[in-house]
Amino acid sequence: MVGYAVCAVVWVAQRTIQWAAERRAQTSLEAGNRKGAMGVVAATTMGRVWLVALSILAVGKLAERDDGLAAAVLTLVLVTVYFAGFGLAKLLEPERSSTPTAQAPARPEVAS
Repeated sequence: MVGYAVCAVVWVAQRTIQWAAERRAQTSLEAGNRKGAMGVVAATTMGRVWLVALSILAVGKLAERDDGLAAAVLTLVLVTVYFAGFGLAKLLEPERSSTPTAQAPARPEVAS
């Protein structure tokens, strides 16, 4: 049970970090700072991976090995479901144009 509890707390924590990072990256993009936005996303992604991995390792070392295995299996299931849901949401989302569509100028008609 310790593995499940730690995994659940860490999963919620890393998703909160992701949410905050996405908001900060969006703010940076709106300010025209693409490098800053990419830096935030990259740093928090690596930090979240380390947070989850080290928590699984800590549970396995500090509690019983079976608790560490339970945390690892639950994390694997959560990641799989998250990516499947994310991919499905992107597939079902209507396409958005990144640039506004401009109408082509009207051609003058040629009299024949």
